Amino acid sequence: MFTYQAAPDLLADRVILVTGAGRGIGAAAAMAYAAHGGQVILLGKTRSNLETVANQIRAAGHLEPMVYTLNLETATTADYEKLEVQLDDRFGRLDGLLHNASILGPRATLDETPDAEFAQVMRVNVTATFMLTRALLPLLHRSTDASVIFTSSSVGRKGRAQWGAYAVSKFATEGLMQTLADESAGSSLIRANSLNPGGTRTQMRAEAYPDENPDRVPTPEQIMPAYLYLMGPDSAHKNGVAFDAQ
Repeated sequence: MFTYQAAPDLLADRVILVTGAGRGIGAAAAMAYAAHGGQVILLGKTRSNLETVANQIRAAGHLEPMVYTLNLETATTADYEKLEVQLDDRFGRLDGLLHNASILGPRATLDETPDAEFAQVMRVNVTATFMLTRALLPLLHRSTDASVIFTSSSVGRKGRAQWGAYAVSKFATEGLMQTLADESAGSSLIRANSLNPGGTRTQMRAEAYPDENPDRVPTPEQIMPAYLYLMGPDSAHKNGVAFDAQ
């Protein structure tokens, strides 16, 4: 397990957006960021899930979170630009962006993967990540230490049979990270890294491994040290690195 002890005020005065924040790893990350002083923006497609997380943050006495509903599968350039304007009006900058939202797609061989489902996985896992990053770069450039975390996977670093759509999308995610990191090289303002959470007790994991005993894998809360490290100033010297949470 990635070991790191975060200071209680690690993320004080930092504005952080988390995608897929309504459940699983995204919800745990949002809670962890808020607990360490961050001003969190919860983004996802299901308002009720986001409000549940927001209420937990409020109940814990942390900074008031912003809830923003957006379906990454159908979002357009105009939708992302609208989000950027609202964040600019409210905060004026963005200090952190966690690209957590992903879909699994079919666990099938390439010749059994339908065109539409392959395209859907790429739309959510890759195209939306690119479009959101591009839209928010002006706000990230206004930070003195902005961190962008791309969620990867072991199958996005070495392809594996029957993981075609998801694996290809995560290879592309690594490419997005490396490209942004290289474009930011030499600048201390923005850094980009990828993070493979590893097997974690989430709904996606249950879909991928329906026969697995969930007690055999850690909870999202147990892998948060890596997420805190990469979002905070202690990782300011890390750029273009592929990390593992476990």
